[in-house]
Amino acid sequence: MSSSDLQNLYQQVILDYSKNPYGVGLLGDAAGQSHQLNPTCGDEITLEVHLADADTEAAALLADRVVERIRWEGHGCAISQASASLLVELAEGLTVGDLRVRIDAFRTAMQSRGKIAPDEDLLGDAVALGGVSRYVARVKCAMLGWVAAEHALTMAETHA
Repeated sequence: MSSSDLQNLYQQVILDYSKNPYGVGLLGDAAGQSHQLNPTCGDEITLEVHLADADTEAAALLADRVVERIRWEGHGCAISQASASLLVELAEGLTVGDLRVRIDAFRTAMQSRGKIAPDEDLLGDAVALGGVSRYVARVKCAMLGWVAAEHALTMAETHA
């Protein structure tokens, strides 16, 4: 597959996820919640992280708790909406610690200005957003949901 074909495929993934978002609809009673706004373009998101019960002593540490589900609502460009959907799809079922590793990997790729390709093993379909890193103005759009998730995890930690 040529790089042009791959870029077209990634653009289609972004459009599909933005038109058919995953994980939309807040549920309340979340372990952590965050509202984030991109003042540059007006994109915004409210995101909830719901964690599985800590049924074992080992899972009592927040990093070992499982992300049962993430729900969000917001509005914005196709990139921010697709990115939030891709995050939800990736995160559910991971431990909090594993999700933090993936958030860091995504941030590193987004801040690289196209020099670091996203790791498909860590980020799954979110690699479709890799090309966004070349457009500084769009990086905040792609990061919006991920920053909200990171902040929601911090809120869960402070309220645990």
